[in-house]
Amino acid sequence: MARGSLRIYLGAAPGVGKTYDMLNEGRRRRERGTDVVVGFVETHGRLRTARQIGDLEVIPRRRIEYRGTTFDEMDIDALLARHPRVALVDELAHTNVPGSRNAKRWQDIDELLGAGIDVISTVNIQHLESINDVVERITGVVQRETVPDYVVRSAEQVEVVDQTPEALRRRMAHGNIYGPEKIDAALTNYFRPGNLAALRELALLWVADQVDTALEDYRERHGITDQWETRERVVVAVTGAPGSENLIRRAGRIARRTHGELIGVHVRSQEGLAGPPDALLADHRRLLEEVGGQYHETAASDIAAALVEFARSENATQIVLGASRRSRLSELFSGSVINRVVRLSGPIDIHVISPEPVETSGPAGGRLRAVRRVDLSSRRRRMGWVVATLGLPLLTLALANLRGEVNLPGVLLLYLLLVVATAVVGGYPPALAAAVGGFLLANWYFTPPIHRWTIDEGENVLALVVYLVVAGIVSSLVAVAARRTAEASRATAEAETLASLAGGLVDIDPIPILVSQLRRAFGLDGVALLRRDGSVWRLEASDGIAPTSPEAADEAADLSEDLVLALSGPNLGAEDRRVLRAFGAHLAAALERRRLSEQAAEATALAESNELRSALLQAVSHDLRTPLASIKASINSLRQPDITWSKEEAEEFQATIEDETDRMTNLVVNLLDMSRIQAGALAPELTDVGLDEVVPAALDSLGPRASGVDSHVPEDLPAVRADPALLERVVANLVDNAISHSTTGTAVRVEAGCVAGRVLLRVIDQGPGIPPAHRVRVFEPFQRLGDNRPRNGTGLGLGLPVALGFVTAIGADLHIEDTPGGGTTMVISLRAVA
Repeated sequence: MARGSLRIYLGAAPGVGKTYDMLNEGRRRRERGTDVVVGFVETHGRLRTARQIGDLEVIPRRRIEYRGTTFDEMDIDALLARHPRVALVDELAHTNVPGSRNAKRWQDIDELLGAGIDVISTVNIQHLESINDVVERITGVVQRETVPDYVVRSAEQVEVVDQTPEALRRRMAHGNIYGPEKIDAALTNYFRPGNLAALRELALLWVADQVDTALEDYRERHGITDQWETRERVVVAVTGAPGSENLIRRAGRIARRTHGELIGVHVRSQEGLAGPPDALLADHRRLLEEVGGQYHETAASDIAAALVEFARSENATQIVLGASRRSRLSELFSGSVINRVVRLSGPIDIHVISPEPVETSGPAGGRLRAVRRVDLSSRRRRMGWVVATLGLPLLTLALANLRGEVNLPGVLLLYLLLVVATAVVGGYPPALAAAVGGFLLANWYFTPPIHRWTIDEGENVLALVVYLVVAGIVSSLVAVAARRTAEASRATAEAETLASLAGGLVDIDPIPILVSQLRRAFGLDGVALLRRDGSVWRLEASDGIAPTSPEAADEAADLSEDLVLALSGPNLGAEDRRVLRAFGAHLAAALERRRLSEQAAEATALAESNELRSALLQAVSHDLRTPLASIKASINSLRQPDITWSKEEAEEFQATIEDETDRMTNLVVNLLDMSRIQAGALAPELTDVGLDEVVPAALDSLGPRASGVDSHVPEDLPAVRADPALLERVVANLVDNAISHSTTGTAVRVEAGCVAGRVLLRVIDQGPGIPPAHRVRVFEPFQRLGDNRPRNGTGLGLGLPVALGFVTAIGADLHIEDTPGGGTTMVISLRAVA
């Protein structure tokens, strides 16, 4: 059977006409020949709404009594039996009276839809779960009845029933919504113009989002990639570069002027992990959110293509970019992102915003912000200058002695080799100095006329110029490669550190591991995680020679108001702060996780304790009171002075007193045993014992109740290692449970055998059996699941839990198997004594 369709009339506030429109739609469909009935309509005393029902068939309501009051609810059984084509069901978010089949009316409607009935319903925007808190802040009224958003989203049609705030207030003033006694209070509270305008906007925006989602689904299904300018969406490139605040604010103003949506995207390059300073990017992200935008992040090697692809995926109509600060020469060699975005954008409009001047600072103050770049160490730069300073004269001296054997091209190649070596060691500045020095020395010592700055031959001029250009380019490239190698090494170290940091959170308590990793990562002497406790500092975790207070540390980082990360050892460089912040964030998260875990453990223990206490009280109130009542009734009967009982009757009363006393004794013993098990107070005394001794003793303890048990325990079975008293109680409980659940006319069997060094004792009944899904629950205290049917008697439901507790205490196993032909077999597996 096909599922029915749902249509919902959505309103911003009561009285906009949802129920009226729903009834009007029902009448239109009935006039077209559709079978339409009114499942439930709430008119709230509005005459026009009541008249709109007209001659539509109305399903009588079901009357339910609750706490002395009679309530009318929708009769879902009558609706299902009537099975119309369309059912009109008002107030989707309504909460049903206790005693109804479903807690909520939307659950009733789901049943109707499942039965193939189309449903038309109504709901106000304040009842949607995702908007409930927003409505409360706007109106100050708490909406107790809510409906999950997915219920409304699943509707085939959602139609907004709209009225302006002024029109709705006029309806209220004319008495068309509430009675005269409620009009003034409503107009001055919930139905204020500002409230109604805000609720109306919420309803329209919610439906607009639904339409937008449906449009995206349609474009995806039909493979439509062209932009449809149904709504303005402005994408701004968030680069994290200094001075980008102006770009984000301008993009926000563009989005507001067009009543559009602002989306920010930051594209990280896949060529390396180095990027803008985290603090600067975080500032730009906060600014974007403050001006009403949403932040997204992606990674790509082609930034321009990634920007355009993101804009298309968001169905954006405009892209806002900041003008580049790079030189023309840099753009000539590296290309322009802006030009490439313009070429790839197609119908998307491109805005290029001039950048703000970047504030710099010196000793006078101000701010200095620059993109993070990993430079070569000062030691390597000094070595580069040493290589250039010493290498040039030494090479020149060697070449001067070989002037007759080495011509000018060879000389220039050797100078070029020195330039490359200098660039590798010390970077670009000393390499450039070596190139210029080589040019001058080659001219002075090896270009005719010797020891003069003039050059006679034109080809020598060309050779020297080409050498200088090539040396400059090569030194630049080699220096860049060296710097990129250093950046890659540092990025790799950071990635490995962060990866191990993230992996540490998988541990049950990752805080000691994180603290240890932090100390090793930065080569510190000690790390301490300190929490303020009044006027003193309490140590949460530490590693190495840890400081005992922030004042005793070389460096301290605040993680929260009362939590400080204290470090002892070498000072950290600016480039290490990012990883340190990551450690701090992970430590704070781990501490919060520890706190929540402790609270969850306490809550779980408390819930289990409450559950056990409730079950115990319920069981004791019934199962201990019943035998006491029988004992008291028998004693009262025997003590009646005006009645003479026969000998047989008196003996029957006495037998009842004895049986009920034994039964109550067993209940109390089981309670005491269960408390010992849960308190961990069992101290079994393990000895070698034979089952041919334990089983008969267990059956004797059950008295006449076990007279029909069929026992087969061979005398030649190996002895087992167990506590005889506890094992006897286990067998007695299992046999008693089997007797209680056996089918009339069938016997309980006890069989034992030896398999692979284990002695298996089986207690077999032929009752209905225990379903696999219940086999864990039967070992829980106070559960009377039995053999999938009511028990033949009463009890606290402690027999099997006590048996399992005793079996575990003596180091054995207890599990459940199916009896061939039907029933349950309890199997005790004990270790045989060799």
